[in-house]
Amino acid sequence: MLIFADIGNFLDRLRISMDKHPISGTIQFSDFQRVDLRAGTIVRAEKFPEARKPAYKLWVDLGPLGIKTSSAQITAHYNPDILIGRQVLCVVNFEPRKIANFRSEVLITGFPDEKNNVVLCGIDKSVPNGARLF
Repeated sequence: MLIFADIGNFLDRLRISMDKHPISGTIQFSDFQRVDLRAGTIVRAEKFPEARKPAYKLWVDLGPLGIKTSSAQITAHYNPDILIGRQVLCVVNFEPRKIANFRSEVLITGFPDEKNNVVLCGIDKSVPNGARLF
């Protein structure tokens, strides 16, 4: 959803996103295609006390891609037990990152709420694990 900052005539209007940051520049469709977004199901979730910021260690079943790990700062809205079985949208082609003593292989996507806490992206109907967003 876009909102417009009303600052006078039409040419002076600045498109901004809901988080008040200017919308990123135009990209080519091929740029979008390079980001590999896949559906996966969280199969394991644990607290991650070694992380600098509150987070969970998550294991996500991505079907033919296997089970991948992720560190997710989602503790404000979610407990580990309610995450099990939840389908999420993951970026699967980032370089893995080491977070404390844990290898994070995928990025689980979400949006900031009004307090800048992460709300997970949702998939409203079940899809096969590993299904690619297009």
